[in-house]
Amino acid sequence: MKFSRTVLQSLEQVDGLLRGGGADSSGAGGRFWRLVLCTAVFGGGYGLVMGTFSGLRPDHALQLVYSSVKAPLLLLCSFALSLPSFFVLNSLAGLRRDFSEAVRAVAATQAGLTVVLCSFAPFTAVWYLSSADYAAAVGFNGLMFAAACVVSHVLLRRHYRPLILRHGRHRWMLACWLVIYCFVSIQLAWVLRPFIGFPGQPTEFFRSNVFQENAYEVVWRLAWYLLTGDWRPGNSS
Repeated sequence: MKFSRTVLQSLEQVDGLLRGGGADSSGAGGRFWRLVLCTAVFGGGYGLVMGTFSGLRPDHALQLVYSSVKAPLLLLCSFALSLPSFFVLNSLAGLRRDFSEAVRAVAATQAGLTVVLCSFAPFTAVWYLSSADYAAAVGFNGLMFAAACVVSHVLLRRHYRPLILRHGRHRWMLACWLVIYCFVSIQLAWVLRPFIGFPGQPTEFFRSNVFQENAYEVVWRLAWYLLTGDWRPGNSS
């Protein structure tokens, strides 16, 4: 009975996140850490599925652990690294008094993003069963993250609505947060790779050439490859 009650309460909290009711100030400290826990659990759930590209062999089990750890690590570290700039911008805009509420709003949005992302995990599993192309798998996972981010933008506006109604400058802070967070998370995703694990390569937590390329250059090459089949843009051979 106690377990059922706990499960029901958890589902109600998730429902509140998706409806825009997860960022209120009652019990702020405990609520914030529940949002962090939600991000870790649901982000780890998607990461676990993301790491199954090379199969479920015993020698690949470590990749599943790495992927389930690094997916929420990417989101939480991006959140933490974006906060200092966000704090400075809010202070310069004269909105420092509302900063704690703004942090809860973006934290609730990130938790909601992981819920949405985890709901996409079955699509990723089906894609893996349908294609053995590593670059296509990377692109598909990027598409799932992009789709979750689009949905999370709707959630962010719901959680941020009270702040915007209180002061119009919060609308600009909302746009600033999106730019900062996206910029940081894309580069951090490159630093934290591999998330999927290339078949035939040894399982490792970080790639050795992590600082030899820029994330945005690689994203462009990947998009070009998916469109043309040529890994190097401008290569006529």
